[in-house]
Amino acid sequence: MWSDLERPPLRQDVLHRALVVPAGPYQALDVVATVPSTNTALAAAARQGALDRTVLVAEHQTAGRGRAARGWVAPARSGLTLSVLLRPTEVPQPRWSWLPLLVAVALGRTVSMLGELPAALKWPNDLLLGSQRRKAGGILAEVVPPSSNSSPAVVVGIGLNVTLRPDELPVPDATSLAIEQAACTDRDPLLRALLRALDTELRQWCQYEGDPVASGLREAYQQRCATLGEQVGVELPGQPAFTGTAVEIDAEGRLVVLSGGQRRALSVGDVTHIRETHQRREVCSTGPEEDDRNRT
Repeated sequence: MWSDLERPPLRQDVLHRALVVPAGPYQALDVVATVPSTNTALAAAARQGALDRTVLVAEHQTAGRGRAARGWVAPARSGLTLSVLLRPTEVPQPRWSWLPLLVAVALGRTVSMLGELPAALKWPNDLLLGSQRRKAGGILAEVVPPSSNSSPAVVVGIGLNVTLRPDELPVPDATSLAIEQAACTDRDPLLRALLRALDTELRQWCQYEGDPVASGLREAYQQRCATLGEQVGVELPGQPAFTGTAVEIDAEGRLVVLSGGQRRALSVGDVTHIRETHQRREVCSTGPEEDDRNRT
């Protein structure tokens, strides 16, 4: 049962008719009331042979996971929480590292189009909105190794804050479509548009066998990437932290940081926008200081 009139449930039957073959580009789509983690559940299904382009949507995640095992909790039906299973057999596996960036481009375009908001991307997996560039969404991609029942796959989790109110935000540097006064906060058209935009990006990328330059993916990501040109702080596992200037996304999807006269290409790590962090600390005079590290 649901009682918040601003947060109606998604209708699986309607979404299925619109998005699943033969009418749409996806093989399966399920909407569940509650699940610990859509990524965990769909990865288990992938190991059992679930089809390419299977979608799992949850109205509520009780143990949502993000990068570095960080959690992300939100009220039921206050956002979009889903995972997509992909087996891009046309693309060499070394290029699968571009999938989270591809999904980020699709998410940014969806929010810009339906929400009528300028949407920026923070490398590698955050959607930023508003003049303060606060986090409204995140992406987590996980490789599922081959098993006796299936070929290798990638499960991409997507989270988007839609109707979260200020007192419901999990961290002070977060935001939502509603807070930013988006033109659309209806989750049904947002989900449809997101999955269709993802299909468009995937088809283009696969047509060029995952080549990020020939497919236009690298250019599309760099155009939306708010990290480029920023002074950043970088924390790497087991290594000293350092600062530098983010200068480009290379052909492998890595962030290239110029630090101490050397170019360092990052495939992992916590990246902080230093200028924006300082601005937030100046604005927020109460409560614990927060930075904008990836938290989903």
